[in-house]
Amino acid sequence: DEIEKAHPDIFNSLLQILEEGRLTDGQGRVVDFKNTVIIMTTNLGSSAIAGGPVGFQVEGNSQTTYERMKGKVDEELKRHFKPEFLNRVDDIIVFPQLNKDELRQIVGLFTKRLGERLLDRDMTVELTDAAKDKLIEIGFDPTLGARPLRRAMQREIEDRLSEQILHGELVSGDHVTVDAPNGEFVFEHKARGEKVAVGVGAAGEIAATPEIAATAD
Repeated sequence: DEIEKAHPDIFNSLLQILEEGRLTDGQGRVVDFKNTVIIMTTNLGSSAIAGGPVGFQVEGNSQTTYERMKGKVDEELKRHFKPEFLNRVDDIIVFPQLNKDELRQIVGLFTKRLGERLLDRDMTVELTDAAKDKLIEIGFDPTLGARPLRRAMQREIEDRLSEQILHGELVSGDHVTVDAPNGEFVFEHKARGEKVAVGVGAAGEIAATPEIAATAD
């Protein structure tokens, strides 16, 4: 991860691994890397990707957009890494900046994990699109990526739900809907009053489907 921050000695070792498929340590022991896939990540060129819509977007031609963006990233890589290292890398894949739909999916995954934990207390939770968009506004940074989004989820949603549980405002059997109608998070919870089947929606959210229990006369 973030290979550009590695010590120069690491690159010397990588050169041997990438060239010969093995690594020999100082005591003569050999480690075989012939059946190994090595994946390295870097943030070099991220500023070019973040600024992509200004200089790289070509309407109706995503391939041209990608090629221009990759060209800028390749230039940054050549400035930082030695040619003998880059020449031994089989492929370089550039990931574009996350778009809004992808960020909503990430929030959906966070919601899914939160919902799985709440199921232990017989509670369910969902976030409206407005709440997801507010979280993205607070937590997404083009430079840092989606990592701050996880902290925003913890601070704005999970911590506040924990407080409500501790204060007895949220109890077993409740379903919580988190909304942000005016740019502020609003937590609405009510007793389900029915059995529910809990599943995961397409965006990763926990969905509670009512199953009305049959009652005997």
